Amino acid sequence: MTDKRPSLSDIENAGAMMQGHLVHTPMVRTAVMSDETGAEVFLKLENLQVTGSFKARGAMIKIASLTEAERSAGVIAMSAGNHAQGVAYHAGRLGIPATIVMPKNTPFSKVARTESHGATVELIGADVAEAADAAANIAEQTGATFIHPFDDPAVIAGQGCVGLEMLRDDPALDVIVVPIGGGGLISGIAIAAKALRPEIEIVGVQSEAFPFMQQAMGKAVSAAVPTEVGVAEGIAVKRPGALTREIVRDLVSDIMLVSEMQIERAIQRLAEQEKIVAEGAGAVGVAALMSAPSRWAGKRVGVVICGGNIDSRLLSTILLRGLSRDGRMARLRITLPDKPGALASISTLIGEAGANIVEIVHQRLFYDLPVRYAEVDVALETRNRGHVDKLIDLLTKKGFPARFAGNDSTH
Repeated sequence: MTDKRPSLSDIENAGAMMQGHLVHTPMVRTAVMSDETGAEVFLKLENLQVTGSFKARGAMIKIASLTEAERSAGVIAMSAGNHAQGVAYHAGRLGIPATIVMPKNTPFSKVARTESHGATVELIGADVAEAADAAANIAEQTGATFIHPFDDPAVIAGQGCVGLEMLRDDPALDVIVVPIGGGGLISGIAIAAKALRPEIEIVGVQSEAFPFMQQAMGKAVSAAVPTEVGVAEGIAVKRPGALTREIVRDLVSDIMLVSEMQIERAIQRLAEQEKIVAEGAGAVGVAALMSAPSRWAGKRVGVVICGGNIDSRLLSTILLRGLSRDGRMARLRITLPDKPGALASISTLIGEAGANIVEIVHQRLFYDLPVRYAEVDVALETRNRGHVDKLIDLLTKKGFPARFAGNDSTH
């Protein structure tokens, strides 16, 4: 394979090499999303791949191409997590020394899993671009082979096996929706899919905070330069690849942008409705479907869930925020007379209304209230937003004025 874009034959050879080493991940139909969009929607579950991400594919093919001398000198990679784990896994399996440079804000869970495969992790830089510069410097100093996360023909060929599998499992797909960071995954999928089914539409999805592949295609974007990575750190790439830009320009028909809130909602939906754990980057395709449901009507749509390596604390926060948005958890501020039995009265009313108290904070000193009154902040489990509104109305009518606590604009 040369430095030029890989061919369908290269991708097919990569797929043959993966047999017995990596997973042919399932592609499952989602009834709920199919009904909502008027399409037939299928999810390609790369979150079930070895190391929890499609990145294990490209890493394997690149490492397999190294000479014995290159293997002895070791490998180095930069990554926000998934490429790191893929390189570390295959290097560890083959006894090749591996150093991984990761941005300082990489979730601890991804750092720990990378180290568990035997790699040495260096946390350098505020983002992937700075980590890439540091990794290149280390490679030059040590002689280790740099394994690029996306702008490499062997890596692209490995990632293209995702598209190969999707069309083998369902040759009638009309659209494939793919997350874009640096562009390796969508480039490989587009080469394979367009060769097998020229009329297929390839749609990329980026975070609004990191729209740099769309920008590289010449489209003006209004998003400001990000100061924080956000929930989809796996596609938080400021510098798309030179080779991947060419492939995307030639083969990808559209790039959609989704917001942080849309990504959060997609993670929540996948967990609650589909019982699928997806990281932010893995959920952006679903976010794109949810943001424009009519766009997909009448088509067979394959959506790549590219990874499931989400920090458990972040996942729990997203799910709790989702419960709050949906009205299934609420925090009310209730005014009551500061006398014995008042707290018991509101507890009884809440219980009889079918809500469950999760937490309660009784405050007498710091609110601007008459001295004979107090306020309590009550966290509740509720059925939905309508249930919360009825509970507020009931408490107020019974002499305990209630309102939403805090400045939650969703209420």
